[in-house]
Amino acid sequence: MPMTEQATGAPHPQPRPRSGGHHSAPEHVTGAQSLIRSLEEVGADTVFGIPGGAILPAYDPLMDSQRVRHVLVRHEQGAGHAATGYAQATGRVGVCMATSGPGATNLVTPIADAHMDSVPMVAITGQVASKAIGTDAFQEADIVGITMPITKHNFLVTKAEEIPRTIAEAFHIASTGRPGPVLVDIAKDALQAQTVFSWPPVMDLPGYRPVTKPHAKQIREAAKLITAARRPVLYVGGGVLKAQATAELKVLAELTGAPVTTTLMALGAFPDSHPLHVGMPGMHGAVTAVTALQKADLIVALGARFDDRVTGKLDSFAPHAKIVHADIDPAEIGKNRVADVPIVGDAREVIADLVQAVQREHSEGHRSDYTAWWNDLNRWRETYPLGYDLPENGSLSPQQVIERIGRLAPEGTIFAAGVGQHQMWAAHFIEYDKPRTWLNSGGAGTMGYAVPAAMGAKAGAPDRTVWAVDGDGCFQMTNQELTTCALNNIPIKVAIINNGALGMVRQWQTLFYNQRYSNTVLHSGPEGPGGSAKQAGAGTRVPDFVKLAEAMGCYAIRCESPEDLDKVIEEANSVNDRPVVVDFIVHEDAMVWPMVAAGTSNDEIMAARDVRPDFGDSEDD
Repeated sequence: MPMTEQATGAPHPQPRPRSGGHHSAPEHVTGAQSLIRSLEEVGADTVFGIPGGAILPAYDPLMDSQRVRHVLVRHEQGAGHAATGYAQATGRVGVCMATSGPGATNLVTPIADAHMDSVPMVAITGQVASKAIGTDAFQEADIVGITMPITKHNFLVTKAEEIPRTIAEAFHIASTGRPGPVLVDIAKDALQAQTVFSWPPVMDLPGYRPVTKPHAKQIREAAKLITAARRPVLYVGGGVLKAQATAELKVLAELTGAPVTTTLMALGAFPDSHPLHVGMPGMHGAVTAVTALQKADLIVALGARFDDRVTGKLDSFAPHAKIVHADIDPAEIGKNRVADVPIVGDAREVIADLVQAVQREHSEGHRSDYTAWWNDLNRWRETYPLGYDLPENGSLSPQQVIERIGRLAPEGTIFAAGVGQHQMWAAHFIEYDKPRTWLNSGGAGTMGYAVPAAMGAKAGAPDRTVWAVDGDGCFQMTNQELTTCALNNIPIKVAIINNGALGMVRQWQTLFYNQRYSNTVLHSGPEGPGGSAKQAGAGTRVPDFVKLAEAMGCYAIRCESPEDLDKVIEEANSVNDRPVVVDFIVHEDAMVWPMVAAGTSNDEIMAARDVRPDFGDSEDD
């Protein structure tokens, strides 16, 4: 089965299969025992999963493991997103486990999510006995075939003796090069068979050779462009976080003096509070960040992939810019935008080499003056800052709620967001100055991500506060994992931004569908079914999130008034012995701005409704 390297990431944080020095004596075990021993040896300490028939043999020795904690989730999708949250918060490989058939297919969404966002994850599934494969046996699904397009690699194991090598290879592939999900599907009879376990196994991956060291000539060419440019931008993607290259990035930015824009997946890779940071680019990016890319004469893309949410209409994106594109996945370079200087390599090594090359250019007197560029950037920053209006009726502003959660959060808090308006507001109005403090579903845009991802993050970083910022639509997809949190001492905090609607879809209906709100009201307010669910003061709430959260073992609060906002948030922060859920009843008509409408040019960015920035064209020479 061929494997291709895909983008942005690096091997640094994950424990490797042990080799050299330590060799375990052969042990006579079952395949299931071999699986658990292999997980222990690769350094897996937490597995999220649900048992079922085909995987059941593995759960028996799992009960005896002193090194692997199993968290019994309520739905396999929760297991997958929890593994992703664990990986994003810790930098290590997340692990989930499910049985065959529907158990395995319930992992498909989180596997696709991890694939889009380059998250290191190993999904272990049981499969029907090897002789029954292909017979439509009870609870059989070809999960290897189903997930082939959305995994970095996958394995079907039918012999017990193959288990240690396969697990070692799965963890190695998931965590090296461009990280990603790997599926290991194990037939039930392989788990039940007798075998011999010894460690370390000999890995056999002849076609897998990720390039991490960049080519010196390309680095020199990039440094020459950087020092000659007049309007450069460092376009930073999630690969910089995956490569643990944030320290190197700060050095490069301060050395060059170029503006830095961090994508939705890269928030925290460069401090939001740093004067060189101009914001997040994209469909709902900051005006300054979006415009900086449009007006740039050089874009240095580091671990980013020029996706459609950043570029807008591709043929009008950054028309004056030369492109330096550094990525660990050669398939990403030139995929959407031709690179003038392509650099294949690990982001940390690329940036470290770029620093040295730029220093050499400076020592030879090659240094550009960015004064005029910064005059433009600062003018845009001052004229079109991020902001929001408070509701005239005195109800809660969702942006204000999220902003105050960020301001009042303890040092080092990790924030996980669902998908939609609240996700964009959390990206804009919480300040991210440290890496691995922002978790979200970027590429797939998976509703229901926040609660289980926060659960996984808290399991992996138990000493950190973890807030899930969720919408009332997202929350109703995976809130059952709060039961998992309550029973497993995983005290996350959940802010439900409750506007009674599928907010981002409703925003599009407001702007593009003549305010015809088809099937976006989530529950009826005082005007009855089909009416506008005016949340503030609504009499009927279905479901009642406070009662629902309490039924799942959580501490629950409702907040409807701006006067109570800080007090409620501080109360939530003070409760650390169980999960906390806060139902924030917010104004329904708030919208996410800035905005670039889908399929249009970034030149058409709207700073607010009916407000198009006026930049003039003097910068376009």
